[in-house]
Amino acid sequence: QVQLVESGGGSVQAGGSLRLSCAASGYPYSSYSMGWFRQAPGKEREGVAGINSDGYTRYADSVKGRFTISQDNAKNTLYLQMNSLKPEDTAMYYCAADNRRLAWWQLLSVLDFGSWGQGTQVTVSS
Repeated sequence: QVQLVESGGGSVQAGGSLRLSCAASGYPYSSYSMGWFRQAPGKEREGVAGINSDGYTRYADSVKGRFTISQDNAKNTLYLQMNSLKPEDTAMYYCAADNRRLAWWQLLSVLDFGSWGQGTQVTVSS
């Protein structure tokens, strides 16, 4: 059974940084595609960054140049380094996994990820 546990969220002022972590267990981590998604109140869940088992990454236009997705296969952990945070980055952030090697156009798609964590809140104040 896939388990994903996010951590690292919190409150920060605009321009600050946070690093989210997602501890994964219950499956062969290195063969999975992983992603970070976020959902703000009243809005749909959206893809932020994704990485497939080949190491290919994709970012939403809104976070390019500010966020970096990475992973440590030895620790079965996914990270999201978030720099130059903006108030519009405020949302619940979710880690997601899928047991397929997703193509680049799938890496930000909610519908293509089968397992989800519970989320961690990120709040950015102006």
